Amino acid sequence: MRIFTLVLLLPLTLSAQLPSAKPIPRVQAVPMPHHITSFQLDGRELTALHFDPLDMRPFCHPVRASREVSLTRMGHPHDPLTHSHHNSVWVSHNSVNDIDFWGDYAKQQGRILNVEVSREGYEDTDDHASMRMVNHWVRESDRSLQLVEVRRTEVRPLDGAKSWFMIIDLEFTPPKDRPAVFGATGFGLVAVRVAKSIGVHDGGGRILNSEGQLNEPEVFRKPARWCDYSGRITNEADGFGGITLMNHPMNPHNPTAFHVRDDGWMGCCLSLEEPVQVTAEKKLRVRYGLWVHDGVVSREEGEAHWRRFTELPVADLNPPAKK
Repeated sequence: MRIFTLVLLLPLTLSAQLPSAKPIPRVQAVPMPHHITSFQLDGRELTALHFDPLDMRPFCHPVRASREVSLTRMGHPHDPLTHSHHNSVWVSHNSVNDIDFWGDYAKQQGRILNVEVSREGYEDTDDHASMRMVNHWVRESDRSLQLVEVRRTEVRPLDGAKSWFMIIDLEFTPPKDRPAVFGATGFGLVAVRVAKSIGVHDGGGRILNSEGQLNEPEVFRKPARWCDYSGRITNEADGFGGITLMNHPMNPHNPTAFHVRDDGWMGCCLSLEEPVQVTAEKKLRVRYGLWVHDGVVSREEGEAHWRRFTELPVADLNPPAKK
């Protein structure tokens, strides 16, 4: 009786078969259908930037920490019609050349239209992902151009999905033939509508600013470096999370006033009491950060992350050179 020994020839490893294959960046800005860019960490979406030209303005939604539930929502929970402009995380202003880009039903209505998402403007790395876009601020009635906005949105994980930065860099330039004026108002420039369960009024959440002040009676329109909105997002014992909105020292009026309500929204004011004029020679360059986090943060944690944000290199908004 003969015994045959079966010899298995193991195939080459897949890496050996394709030695030119590159590692996949951990953080990616992924273009999606219907004018959406999905910011992902290890293939899981943290947030998505929406810029459909049919919308009134670009916005980010959802915004997730380590759980699947969004820390933000679309619209006011008790007034969804007249507060339809509360678009999760958004950039807008109540008065640019006396045109309202904030609301959706103004007599002098403005619209923020995306006109360019540069192919060279996407960046994916193990540390962060970003996208550069160009938006036109136009009067709705005649589509006349009021401002040109260059925006770079960056997602930078700090502790996986448990803690990460969304950094929004903006540069505004008016048409060459005339200046633009951001009027005195508490509405604009960067705002957040938190989930209903996080709001102080609806969910028993908490507002805390850099000065240690708590909730709307103490925080409303008071100057601060940052403002945090935290609350419950699930019924688990540790089911809490929040967002800290941070003003960069390079911005006008730092520390700046924060317009914050117990009903679940907060905004960082650009021009609460004094108008800001923008000319072709004097562009407006601003930088904001959002720290998305699990848990309920202390004042010390908020301050530490604000400093960490301010110590990051300021992004260059010039278009990348074509390769």
